[in-house]
Amino acid sequence: MKAVVFESKEKGATYNEDFKSPEIPDDFVEISLKAAALNKRDDFILKGLYPGLRPNVVLGSDGCGVYEGQPVVFDPGINWGESLEYQSPDYHILGMPQHGTFCEKVSVPKTNIFAKPKHLDFIQASALPLAGLTAYRALFTRGRLKPGQKVLISGGGGGVALFCIQFAIASGARVYSTTGSEDKKSRLLKMGLEGVVNYNGNSWDMDFSREFGPVDLVIDSAGGDGLHRLVNLLNPGGTLVTYGGTLGKSDNISPQVIFWKQLNIKGSTMGSPQDFKNMIRFVEQHQIVPVVDRVFPLSDFNKAVARLRSKDHFGKIVLTIS
Repeated sequence: MKAVVFESKEKGATYNEDFKSPEIPDDFVEISLKAAALNKRDDFILKGLYPGLRPNVVLGSDGCGVYEGQPVVFDPGINWGESLEYQSPDYHILGMPQHGTFCEKVSVPKTNIFAKPKHLDFIQASALPLAGLTAYRALFTRGRLKPGQKVLISGGGGGVALFCIQFAIASGARVYSTTGSEDKKSRLLKMGLEGVVNYNGNSWDMDFSREFGPVDLVIDSAGGDGLHRLVNLLNPGGTLVTYGGTLGKSDNISPQVIFWKQLNIKGSTMGSPQDFKNMIRFVEQHQIVPVVDRVFPLSDFNKAVARLRSKDHFGKIVLTIS
């Protein structure tokens, strides 16, 4: 079958038109894929920054296809475990170490399969699973967002951040964001946000505070030296949820700010099967349509990765398969 296969950190991934279809594990079923979407996770794997890398593994976590003649989406998480609070040691995601979705057919547990939301086409639905799941858990399961609360979502323009924005607006929250370009700022404001600040300024947090005041919830994926600015923008009793660390460690957060303001600092990653079920229901109820930046054929995987790595993309990048 046609597939994008990870070789090594040095060689990256290659497009293979004659990759041998893997055996289907017990209790798994095979889905014929129509489209798949990229995530930052795929880029981390290509750069050798992901643990447990193995050669000859089909990349990709997100996808949408057909099972028994019906259009479906599926939870890309395997072996979450019994707890709703955190994942088990055996938890992993399609696309490493298990074969993923950048191919014509993928195997998943039958219990992971859900009907494709009827208002979405295959391309839109393929962009939903992992990013939508991550956003839903960060906002609602961990962040416990309520209607009317003020939420700041950093890095508006990325796949998960845009889902956070769409979900938060749909839930009745007052939504704000940061971004690195004036073009993205304009596009975000058109989505219905109450305010957007360009984070390239040295005092963007003070600008935000003067114009919009403190917030009840912050959702962040970057970390790094700017994380303390987000902490400082929280109301007393507020919550910061982090689901990523693309800018690395944060060494300048003041413990005094955290304990004196009685802040909640929470981690969040992917999501449980219940989170996925709730996310699909929420998307259907509110008719959420994923923001798709560009669409490439599977054979143009390298072009898709280049687009993902650029600072210009706004939304999810999708690969068409069949």
